[in-house]
Order: sequence, then C-alpha cells, then structure tokens
Amino acid sequence: MKKVYIIHSWGADSKSDWIPWLKKELENKDFEIHTPDMPETDEPIIEKWVGKLEELLPNPDENCILIGHSIGCQTIMRYLQNLDNKKIDKIVLVAPWFNLKGLENEELPIAKPWLETLIDFDKVKEATKDIVCLFSDNDPVVPVEDEKLFKEKLGAKTIIFSNKGHFKSEDGIIEIPEILEFIK
Repeated sequence: MKKVYIIHSWGADSKSDWIPWLKKELENKDFEIHTPDMPETDEPIIEKWVGKLEELLPNPDENCILIGHSIGCQTIMRYLQNLDNKKIDKIVLVAPWFNLKGLENEELPIAKPWLETLIDFDKVKEATKDIVCLFSDNDPVVPVEDEKLFKEKLGAKTIIFSNKGHFKSEDGIIEIPEILEFIK
C-alpha cells in the first residue's frame, strides 16, 4: 500500500487549505495518509520540522510519497538529503521556494535559516525518482523565477499555474486535482 505524507505550510496545520480535500481523495483511493501538524508552525525551525518528519518516517521505502506546501517543501528536501541509500517513490512540491519575496520584518529572522542553510540537491535527487513542482504566476511570496531553479538543480517537472496565489484557501484554493494525476 502506498503511504502519503502531506506536510503543511508555515502558520498552517493539517486542516488548512487543500490538505483535507487531498487526504479524503487519497483515502478513497486506498492510500495510507499521514497529515501531521508540524511543531511551532508560526515560527518554524528547520531541525524541529525535519526531526518531526524523521520521527514519523524513520524507514521510508519506495511505497512512500511526500507532498509539501511551501515550507513543507523545504522540510521534505532537507529530510531527503539525510537519507542514506533509501529511496521513496516521488515528491510533489506545491509553491516550493529557494527565495522569498514580500516578507514582513518579523518574518525575516524566521525565514533566514531556511533561505541560507544549503540543501544537497544531489542527495535529494538520489532519494527519489520523481519530483513534480507546482508554481503560480501570481504567488505573493514565491518568485516564479524559482521554477527554473527547481528544474535546473533537481531535474524537477514543473508546472506554472495562472492565478493560484500561494495555493492557500484565502487564494480560493481548496482543491488541487492535478496532484491526483501525479501520484496515481
């Protein structure tokens, strides 16, 4: 049975945005779904978020699929770079980033470690055979130019959607049917 882990965004939880919809859809298709609430979501710390994913998934295998939203994508990449000779099936990254724009002054010290701590892209690529990234042309925090970086650095398949914002419920996004196509 395929196991799917969905990692939410900064300031969110497992009941935010499109996660409840996706969880229900995948459960109906007989996937085993895990939607953890990440620690200290309003002030996410790399070690705590990656540690939580390592705790939930200490021995991943090729039946595992990881789906992340925004900082959840960062968490997944940082988790994957720590796997030694273990592979998972695929990852789907929604509004992933290496750069950010439009942050408030109080958000800058929280974002800084995530932006400045390097990711070993080769190790991420070794840990999965399939990477899909979804971007929006009007995302207020993720520069659309990051799409090229994900192609270049991770060999990811990328899609740029029109007018999806940051793929949050306040942007009107409570479903992302395309994810179902990627993980079938």
